[in-house]
Amino acid sequence: MLKQRLTEQWEHYRGSLGGVWEVWRSDKLQNHYNVPWEAVTLPHTYNGSDVMDPDHKYYQGQGWYRNKLEVHNPYPKGRTLLHFEGAGQRTDVYVYTEKVDSHLGGYDEFTVDISEAMARSKEIERYAGRVPVAIACDNSRELETIPSDASDFNLYGGVYRYVNLVYVPQISLAQVHVETIVDNLSAPTAGSGKVKVRAKLYNPDQLAENIKLTIVLKQQDGTIVGQKEISLPAWQGEKEIATFEVENPHLWSVADPYLFNCSVALVCADGETTSQERFGFRTFEFVKQGPFKLNGERLLLRGTHRHEDHAAVGAAMTEDMIREEMLLIKEMGANFIRLGHYQQSRIVLDLCDELGILVWEEIPWCRGGLGGPEYRQQCIDMLTAMIAQHYNHPSVILWGLGNENDWECDFDHFDQQEIRTFMKKLHDLSHELDPSRLTAIRRCEFCKDIIDVYSPSIWAGWYRGVYTDYESSCQTAFENVDSFFHMEWGADNLPTRHVEKPFTGFAFMKNSDGVTDERDGDYLLTGGEPRVSRDGDWSETYFCEMIDWYLKSQEKMDWLTGAAQWSFKDFATPVRPDSPIPYLNMKGIVERDLTPKEAFYVFQSYWSDKPMVRIYGHTMPIRWGAEGERKLIKVYSNAEQVELFLNGESLGVKQRDSQDFPCAGLRWEAELSAGEYQLRAEANCNGEIVSDELQFTYQSDVWGEPTEIQVTTEALEDGRVYVEVGAYDGKGVFCPDAARFVRFGLAGDGKLLDNLGTIRGSRQVQLASGRAGIYVDPTGGLPAGMTVTDFVSAGGPASSLASLSQGNRDVQRKFSSVVSAACEGMSTVTAVIEVVK
Repeated sequence: MLKQRLTEQWEHYRGSLGGVWEVWRSDKLQNHYNVPWEAVTLPHTYNGSDVMDPDHKYYQGQGWYRNKLEVHNPYPKGRTLLHFEGAGQRTDVYVYTEKVDSHLGGYDEFTVDISEAMARSKEIERYAGRVPVAIACDNSRELETIPSDASDFNLYGGVYRYVNLVYVPQISLAQVHVETIVDNLSAPTAGSGKVKVRAKLYNPDQLAENIKLTIVLKQQDGTIVGQKEISLPAWQGEKEIATFEVENPHLWSVADPYLFNCSVALVCADGETTSQERFGFRTFEFVKQGPFKLNGERLLLRGTHRHEDHAAVGAAMTEDMIREEMLLIKEMGANFIRLGHYQQSRIVLDLCDELGILVWEEIPWCRGGLGGPEYRQQCIDMLTAMIAQHYNHPSVILWGLGNENDWECDFDHFDQQEIRTFMKKLHDLSHELDPSRLTAIRRCEFCKDIIDVYSPSIWAGWYRGVYTDYESSCQTAFENVDSFFHMEWGADNLPTRHVEKPFTGFAFMKNSDGVTDERDGDYLLTGGEPRVSRDGDWSETYFCEMIDWYLKSQEKMDWLTGAAQWSFKDFATPVRPDSPIPYLNMKGIVERDLTPKEAFYVFQSYWSDKPMVRIYGHTMPIRWGAEGERKLIKVYSNAEQVELFLNGESLGVKQRDSQDFPCAGLRWEAELSAGEYQLRAEANCNGEIVSDELQFTYQSDVWGEPTEIQVTTEALEDGRVYVEVGAYDGKGVFCPDAARFVRFGLAGDGKLLDNLGTIRGSRQVQLASGRAGIYVDPTGGLPAGMTVTDFVSAGGPASSLASLSQGNRDVQRKFSSVVSAACEGMSTVTAVIEVVK
């Protein structure tokens, strides 16, 4: 098998066409009916920007892609395939105007054989031997499909994962599954292990000729631990082709993710193909009414969640972007991830195997109810595909069957018994396809007895109750199911918003009676009962305090299997237009462009083995209070003790105690007066000195209602300009708690770098600690064909715009832009930016 990623020379049109002939008409006829095509690189979504547009709902409809492929199949009777790693949400594939195949489902992989269509096409010669391929994607609203449009995430359209051109001989390997069985467990090895290798063939002509198979098992270091050669006639369906005994196999674990390799080579009369599959030996157990065990030892699952979503590119994340994100998750100290709420890229699963991150992966039966026969068949098809395609990954332990299936929305009927019956059908199918793993769902109380592992809705301190209710809520839920796992907890937080005294809800929800479940409508910012999500400050300060409480509690819950914070990264969603950054779910511990928030370091202080120390407030340049007031200074670290210095003078050494809330005892008080301060924290971690420092200004002037905003600009070395506004009262005193919405605009040359869903990449955003800002490209100096999407995917703010614009430097021209900022209840201010290049 030969495989080639198809990333370049694609063209795209967002919109519907009268028919596929319109894709190619301009090659033959030049007239005003022809649509404009845009050069793009795959992966690509046509919703990369509009999902974060504060003024409009994102586009849902058809989008087209076209390319003229060079095809050179080396096999005399071979097949030419297009392998899609994911495209949304309906996909039709054409060779010229002939429809070859269709696929429903935005997240599972599929393959289209274009061999016969190529042979029939009379247009290839006209295109100098190139094969004209057209792809139509469609993410239109459609109730009888999953996921529901009521879901708290965007249903992206486009070819947003990689597409591969694949050549195979007349008979080839379609799928290889590797099953492992461990005996006489004794970590990090087992007394013995058994490997069963099963395979499916791709044999469209159903040839019965003999084929030769060579199966080789290798350890991670390349040592061969098993090898067999067999000859047999081609077969239909899945067939066991080899079994092996492996003595003392090295076990896969989160601390030591040891991987083996299974190579299966197939030789037929037409040629040879080889499949390389990685696998691992490991056991896991959710003890009934008890903890989780990996390889026979208790492991507290410390987790987070992930959506395929990124600033400027939406779901169309490149492999480098995915790798950067997964490395950050591991660096945080996580050993578990729930892939919500759909099958994700094979790249993600490969990285979970390599990094030692256990996985719950699920199908997108998310909210809305239960549709008819086609709806249910799609659920079955996507579950079958997910299990088949990700079967070999040792990181996967749970197949998720649904999320919030108690949420009525999409149909005029809602029958709990009908949902139970279908859930049982999916549960049985999962165990039939993969007896080695368990099933799971989150938030559907009337189905919790059907599946193997259940997570109720517990949002103590956000959607219901206060965060000190967390442990008791979990204990109650734990006692009502055989296997309890807490999925989803957290709080929305606007990056760089800090407060001196966070809103906790304690004064308003004393009589919550421990009720902490999220209910339909709790995500809204108006109406309903008092709750922190509606009434709180949405600050990083509160979020860090809440995380601190949860994590210190989890350490002493010796019966707990684990919990996963929602969600690792801020992500776009159509159901939250009123967020401080409109259309953004802001529960991330990193921003949508992977910039860490303060919360990232709180997790590290509990979970990471790498020595670290972090003073809270790096994005809090101004602190405030009365003159001479004693202020709390917080440090997060995994060191046994930390020393803090204020303006060079030691405030003393503190011992870390995870149960000493907050900050595990690493907190100091200092009397502050108006002025400038420098903080430095030092820790000795087993002989390694780690340190952190920051500067801040202390403001003691009292302010009133904000009445005006002031604007400043800063030219950056990379060619961008940072424009920032601050809120001030009528006496000109800065208002560090101001939180009104600001809208940025630009007239003249250049471009706002907006619709990114980040604190400095949104043209409409609430003030965070009295400030708001945005980056501007003052010259519009991106090279021809380069978009802001390209800029961000090339490294975003960290990369050099000047170097990207190298080709424009020879042109001497004066660029002038007027940036405006309007704040609720205050007059508009402007700033002129002039650049000569």
